[in-house]
Order: sequence, then structure tokens, then C-alpha cells
Amino acid sequence: MSEPFEIDAPSLNERLLSANPPTVLDVREDWEVEIASLPGATVIPLGQLTRRVAELPRDRPLAVMCHHGGRSAQATAWLRTQGFDNAMNIAGGIDAWARLVDQGVPRY
Repeated sequence: MSEPFEIDAPSLNERLLSANPPTVLDVREDWEVEIASLPGATVIPLGQLTRRVAELPRDRPLAVMCHHGGRSAQATAWLRTQGFDNAMNIAGGIDAWARLVDQGVPRY
């Protein structure tokens, strides 16, 4: 069964605390990740995704993040065309995470 296309930050937080957490894929640029990030996230900038897709697990849900959700939505759509039916866009990206889940994460 495939995952929903999009997940909100509070729902992601619940899933990350569960027994089978998703892998978080951050498709932002390295300089953005240096400002704000989720611990343990796999960082593959969007421009590198097509050549680095083999680095991603296919056997677990994949939560895709960017700054506000635009790039990650593009990445999620592409990943689904590549057979990642478990890829989910994180609505609002790291900005939503900082606003709704962890106010200690810097906003930019």
C-alpha cells in the first residue's frame, strides 16, 4: 500500500517517534541544511537526486523535505515515478517543522 502524497510536520513527528520511522530525505542545498536541519536526515540536493537515487531505501516510507515544500513536492512526484510509492512530501518543509514542532530550529 502506498503512502499519502503529503504529510504535515506534526504527523511526521509522530511517525518519527514510532517503531518504524520513515527515512527523512532533505533535498535542500548544503548551505540551507547548515542553517536548519533534522538530525539523521539523508541530504541529497534536488539537483543531485536523479544520479543518487540508488542511495535511498525502497523498503520503508520516505519523507521528503525542503524549505517550504515546493522542491520536495517535485522530488516526491519524481520519486513516485521511479517506484517509490512510499515517498511523501512534508507540507511546509523545514519551515513548518520549525513553526509547528520544534521552535528551536532556526527559520530563514
